[in-house]
Amino acid sequence: MRFFDPHIHMTSRTTDDLEAMSKAGVRAVIEPAFWLGQPRTQVGAFVDYFSSLVGWERFRASQFGIAHYCAIGLNSKEANNEGLAREVLELIPRFAFKEGVVAIGEIGYDEITAAEERAYQSQLAFAVEHDMVVMVHSPHRDKKNGIVRSIAVAREQKLAMHKLVIDHNNEETIEAVLEAGAWAAFTIYPHTKMGSERMVEIVKRYGPERIIVDSSADWGVSDPLSVPKTARLMLERGVDPKWVELTTWKNALDAYGQSGQIDVEALGREAVVDQTQSFADNSVLRGQAPRVDRGVPN
Repeated sequence: MRFFDPHIHMTSRTTDDLEAMSKAGVRAVIEPAFWLGQPRTQVGAFVDYFSSLVGWERFRASQFGIAHYCAIGLNSKEANNEGLAREVLELIPRFAFKEGVVAIGEIGYDEITAAEERAYQSQLAFAVEHDMVVMVHSPHRDKKNGIVRSIAVAREQKLAMHKLVIDHNNEETIEAVLEAGAWAAFTIYPHTKMGSERMVEIVKRYGPERIIVDSSADWGVSDPLSVPKTARLMLERGVDPKWVELTTWKNALDAYGQSGQIDVEALGREAVVDQTQSFADNSVLRGQAPRVDRGVPN
């Protein structure tokens, strides 16, 4: 099977992870902008970070046969530094239209503060103006109220619900998201948030429509193979293979393919890797023999 992990922070992952993901069938990923564990203190840090999402990380994934897309946005946690947030919001148009950017995100709420809401409203307005998909981060605490508020504010800003992806859902939030007509994404973590076994039960109960499985693997304890592992468990537990394909591949393509940035036909073909390539004079090899697949132009 092939898989799409539409929420994973590749800048935190090693080349070993990339090799394992490719071997497990992960064909495409989306890397949303988020915070790096330590708050950034100046706008230049965001310039460099956004540049890496559309540049180096896109190249690095390609060297292992993985198509890399990203989402650009000011994350909710750092929206609370309002002076810096205003500067970062001015950067969004500079990066949002670059190749491979499929959404504005991940944005929304962390502590559900007024500052977070102002940043969220601003970025929603930008997405509506430019007909873009939005990836929403739901808060770790008071999650249900945060998601209900996220949907309400998106509606206030006139965002079409089919352009809204709400992530980090659980059993208490899924009905509100599906009833709104948005996409319900689930983060599969080893010990917190949503586990694979709970995810199987959700798919059995609600079916596959507008449900997306992702890993959100980052710099903390997390698993970049969460999507293929969950798919395997669904199959073992008797979930219809068509449902597995929808929740771990096609739904993500349909949601983020609205951006016009994803070549679905190309993703359906086997990846062709050429590790003789470099990015800013950098390669991923560190002296190893390069992999060059058949079909690479001479």
